Amino acid sequence: MNETKVKLVNSFIAMIEKVANGNINILDFGSEDMTFYRGEIHILKKIGDELGVYSSEIARDMGVTRAVIHKTVKKLENRGLVYKLEDDLNKRRKKLYLTEKGKYVYKLHEEYHEEHDKAFFDFIHSLNREENQLIMEFLKRSNELMDKYF
Repeated sequence: MNETKVKLVNSFIAMIEKVANGNINILDFGSEDMTFYRGEIHILKKIGDELGVYSSEIARDMGVTRAVIHKTVKKLENRGLVYKLEDDLNKRRKKLYLTEKGKYVYKLHEEYHEEHDKAFFDFIHSLNREENQLIMEFLKRSNELMDKYF
C-alpha cells in the first residue's frame, strides 16, 4: 500500500476510535431542564422529522431495542416534550409527536448543528455529483466494515 493509502486508512481508523470512545454524551441548552443525552435528542429529532412515527420505527432506525426507545420516550413524555396519539387503524399502536416545548428543543438542536457543523455542510454542498457518489460509496463500505466489528 502506498503512503497516501496508508494515511487514508489510518485517518479512517482514528475517526472510528473517536466515535467509539467519544465521551460527549450530554447536550446542554443552558438550563437543567434543557439538558439531554445524545440518545434523547436524536429521538426528539426523529419524532420532529417524521411526525407520527412509531417507537418501533425509531428503534429499528437507531439500532436499539424497542424497550430502550419506550423507556426514553416515557422520560421525554414526563418532561413535557413528547405526546402520543392512538393510531386510527390499530388502537394499541401509538404515534409520537412533539409538544411545543419539544418543537423548541428540536429547533435548538437544529441551530446547534447549523452553527457547529457549518463548515462540514458547506464542504458537502461544494462537492459535485461524482464526488458525492464516491463519498457515498465509501460510507456504504465503511458501514459494512463496521457491521463486522460492532
